Order: sequence, then structure tokens, then C-alpha cells
Amino acid sequence: MDGKNTNIIRHICHTNYSHMKIAANSVQEYLENIPDDRKESFLKLFETIQKNIPEGFEPEMSYGMIGWVVPHRLYPAGYHCKPELPLPFLSIANQKNFIAIYHMGIYANKELYDWFTESYASQVKTKLDMGKSCIRFKKPDQIPFELIGELATKMTPENWIDVYEKAFRSK
Repeated sequence: MDGKNTNIIRHICHTNYSHMKIAANSVQEYLENIPDDRKESFLKLFETIQKNIPEGFEPEMSYGMIGWVVPHRLYPAGYHCKPELPLPFLSIANQKNFIAIYHMGIYANKELYDWFTESYASQVKTKLDMGKSCIRFKKPDQIPFELIGELATKMTPENWIDVYEKAFRSK
């Protein structure tokens, strides 16, 4: 496996998702417990992604966040770090100081990363606050919902499985 693919897998397995602030057993419970000052923006973010994400991804609680995953019926192997779990793809979370979107496709696919960062720079006035797979919004009223909706359309479950397997399997 080349260095970039090794780093992708290391990131997928070792991303610290334990810093969640909302304890919930279901997507609905998570949404109901979003703080009032973020609720409208967070609900709009959830609805934007849900409306635009390709068929096949399913929303569920994933690592203490709302996540869209590739279910076992589409990818029986599951998540290589924990095969009993479905393959994670995109998550949203209410963090202490920001609303976060975790998009593994951006991290694993340079073309998608380039498209997103260029589109963000041309469409949004604020500076992009982004880590490897995490896009942070400290001001909920500045979330570019249209751009996030477009981002959600860019990768199907089949595309994500292909990218994931190429990153995970040695050649």
C-alpha cells in the first residue's frame, strides 16, 4: 500500500470521534437535543444532506454523531476497523465550539477535495476551516447549505466503496 493510502486508512481508523457533546440513541433524539442557538442551522444541514445524498447511504448514529453509512446489505465487509459496523462516509456533529461535517470522500479523493476547496473559496466569503476530513463552522449562520448539498451529491455508495477499497487493499 502506498503512503497516501496508508495515511487514509490510519486516519479512518484513528479519527477521535469520542468528543461528542450530545448523548443520543437515535438520529431523532440527537436532532431533538441540539442546543437552541444551533438547532435551526443544524436541522437545515441535516435536511440538506438527506435531500441530496445519493440513494444507498443510510442515516444512523455512527460514533456518537449522525452519520450516513454504506449499509451491510450493500457492503457486507463493513468497516475494516470494526467489521460489525457499516462503512462510514459522512457525519455531522454538534461540537463544543462548532458544527462539524466529517466527509471521508474529501479526505480520500484529491479531485473532490480540490473541487470543494475551490468552490468554497469562490462562493463563501469566510475562510475555510478544515482538517483532513472535518469541515468546521463556528458560526452556524454561515454554513453554505447549497454548496454542502452539492458536495453530498458527488459520491455514490459504489464510488465510496471503490475509493475505500483502493485505499485499504494492497496492490
